[in-house]
Amino acid sequence: MGRSFSRRGIVTAGAAGLAGAALPLMAEGTAAASPAVPPIDPFGPSRVFDVRRFGAKGDGVTIDSPAINRAIDAAAKADHRDGGPGGTVYLPPGTYASYSIRLKSNVALYIAHGATLLAAAPTATQGYDPAEPGAGNPYQDYGHSHWHNSLIWGEGLTNVTIFGPGVIDGKGLVSGGSKESQPLQGNKAIALRLCRNVLIQDVTMLNGGHFCILPTGVDNFRIDGLVIDTNRDGIDIDCCKNVRISNTMVNSPNDDAIVLKSSYALNQVRDTENVTIDNCLVSGFDLGTLYDGTYKRGKFGRTGRIKCGTEANGGFKNIAISNVVFDNCRGLALETVDGGHLEDITVSNITMRDVQMPFFLRLGSRMRGPSDLQIGTLRRVSISNVTVTGADPHYPSTIAGIPGHPIEDVRISDVRHLMVGGLTPGDAVQNPPELENAYPEPSMFGTLPAFGFFIRHADQVSIENVDVRYQQQDTRPAIVLRDVKRADFHHDKIDKAPDTPTFVLDSVDDFTVTTSRPVADVHLDHVDHKEL
Repeated sequence: MGRSFSRRGIVTAGAAGLAGAALPLMAEGTAAASPAVPPIDPFGPSRVFDVRRFGAKGDGVTIDSPAINRAIDAAAKADHRDGGPGGTVYLPPGTYASYSIRLKSNVALYIAHGATLLAAAPTATQGYDPAEPGAGNPYQDYGHSHWHNSLIWGEGLTNVTIFGPGVIDGKGLVSGGSKESQPLQGNKAIALRLCRNVLIQDVTMLNGGHFCILPTGVDNFRIDGLVIDTNRDGIDIDCCKNVRISNTMVNSPNDDAIVLKSSYALNQVRDTENVTIDNCLVSGFDLGTLYDGTYKRGKFGRTGRIKCGTEANGGFKNIAISNVVFDNCRGLALETVDGGHLEDITVSNITMRDVQMPFFLRLGSRMRGPSDLQIGTLRRVSISNVTVTGADPHYPSTIAGIPGHPIEDVRISDVRHLMVGGLTPGDAVQNPPELENAYPEPSMFGTLPAFGFFIRHADQVSIENVDVRYQQQDTRPAIVLRDVKRADFHHDKIDKAPDTPTFVLDSVDDFTVTTSRPVADVHLDHVDHKEL
């Protein structure tokens, strides 16, 4: 009796196992099958290609990538009477030390329970595929503009799946520095360029190099049920459309967990749009302690967040983030500093514990890209149903545009926003620098002069049904607004130290507070400076 694959994993029928009639087809000219098992008719019922039949040892020492690539080639060439080309390449239990694995269209790579695909350390004479010559450009770093120097890569493919309960361990990958661009080195676990209809499901990924998963220009892309515990970025979605990331845990203490980008890596401006991120956990525990279940915690400053931005020559449109837990990391960052338009973003049902800056919205003018790009926009953002506890007191939530380019139309509602507190005005930078062309980070302005929200260069901001609290008394004002138009605060509850203003307003137009504590209802058409 044969084998078949369900959506969520492998299903084995019968007791014959790998010695039965459903063994994978042999590629012509590859390693010979065991004499005890006959070759399989390529037009028979099997679509499973066991890498051991192509020479893989799975002993953790032998370099098995040539055998795995032979199995992928055979699966891609197979044409079955019952449904067309393609098949599933099967890694049974074992440890498969490998260099570059080259995906093909219409092929699934299944990593079984007990199987580990291990990125091997290069030697003086063998290693990962060379990076594409001439693929880089002056606006992107090396890792973002090369794909072939990876453990698993594919380019121009359709209908590709990587799945199974096994492990991808990028132990032999480089995670940064000048070594990334040296011959034979690999710096990404999975890299995909200009592909369509891709699914990565259920695998566990460890130590993914500079990028654990880097899809660039990949459309109709799904990630579901992954566990990622890595030393740099977890998932970078760059210039992609129609993306869903769900049911996934990403621990990345030293870099971003899930980050959306719209870089110039494809030598053109291309938006990242129609993206959902739901039912996920992002964290900054010590490396490896999500995987081993010990969850060791460091202090504030761990990364591990969800972010849009950093590389943003294109833009971000139609993004929905929901049902996500942030733990011991940075908070949500929505950034555009290279000319892209970041708009129509909805964030809901979020919990954050021990984070650095819960919400960071930044429009800047770094403008790393072609000279004809204009300063971008950040508008139409809704954040609702969020609980924040134990947030770093130095960095309250921040909405920061630049002079002449305000962030527009932001609504924050139904939020419990609890900072650690305990600071004074003397601890803060009272006039934070603009840093219009700087790299965007929550800590870029220094300790801020508010304990709850710092809002500068913004137009049409609504904060409704929000608790702005501290755990220890903080004598900074709760909310500071500078160069802000059309600001509405409704039904908010705000902590207040004695003799400390709740609001400090500088150059503010059309400001309203209603049914909020401890400030009475007020409407101000314009103020140059006022404390409430």
